[in-house]
Amino acid sequence: MTNPAPSTPPALPPISAKLAHYPSLRGQRVFVTGGGTGIGAAIVTAFAQQGAQVAFVDLAQDESEVLVHDISAAGHPAPWWRLCDVRDVAALQAAIAAACAELGDFSTLVNNVARDDRHSIESVTPEYWDERMAVNQRPAFFAIQSIVPGMKRLGGGSIINFGSTGWQTKGSDYPCYAIAKSSVNGLTRGLAGSLGPHRIRVNTVSPGWVMTQRQIKLWLNAEGEESIKRNQCLPDKLQPSDVARMALFLASDDAAMCTAQEFKVDAGWN
Repeated sequence: MTNPAPSTPPALPPISAKLAHYPSLRGQRVFVTGGGTGIGAAIVTAFAQQGAQVAFVDLAQDESEVLVHDISAAGHPAPWWRLCDVRDVAALQAAIAAACAELGDFSTLVNNVARDDRHSIESVTPEYWDERMAVNQRPAFFAIQSIVPGMKRLGGGSIINFGSTGWQTKGSDYPCYAIAKSSVNGLTRGLAGSLGPHRIRVNTVSPGWVMTQRQIKLWLNAEGEESIKRNQCLPDKLQPSDVARMALFLASDDAAMCTAQEFKVDAGWN
């Protein structure tokens, strides 16, 4: 059985003259987990548009190949990518090692990969719990473990862990996801002190309800539209590119003294 052809993705957004360009990102090497679709694809695109050399892993082969093609066709550095299931720690660390061997040490790591699958308290088994943590919690630590030696060789770096505001607003449809994402701030603050002397910065980016294709298809309905209007301070829907721009700032030299912090991009919801 062959996979169905992917739907045509939106064209790469142009680089707006009104948005920031970061000279410190040009030529830098950036590794992104879950970079093939959604927020991850926006992050990969944003860094490539800044002239960075991006590497990423993902399970979405068709979408990842289209993304790499489109970025390269737009005249930006073609991302390195590998098919990888981050639940397999050995495979994740092997992919990072392969990217380092080919491209060099990475100055930025973006721990983006996650899935907010809905589930009830009653339905969770130990096996399901372990599988959810294997996607939403464990990969971030082991990616950091693999990336940090190279950052030390470079004399510094930026680790950007993706959290969520969902657990902070008491979202009740994904307890395992909420638990995993609430631990991201602990990961950030727990490592910032030990890595700080090496000039490695560690921060959390916590998005609100971002309008990825997955979110629109699975969760956005009339009730959701009303919830956005009621809870956001700003009237516009949050886009993946809005979140990616925060990652650019935190990776740049402009954020040289930012560490151990959580930065929310949620249009004022939380």
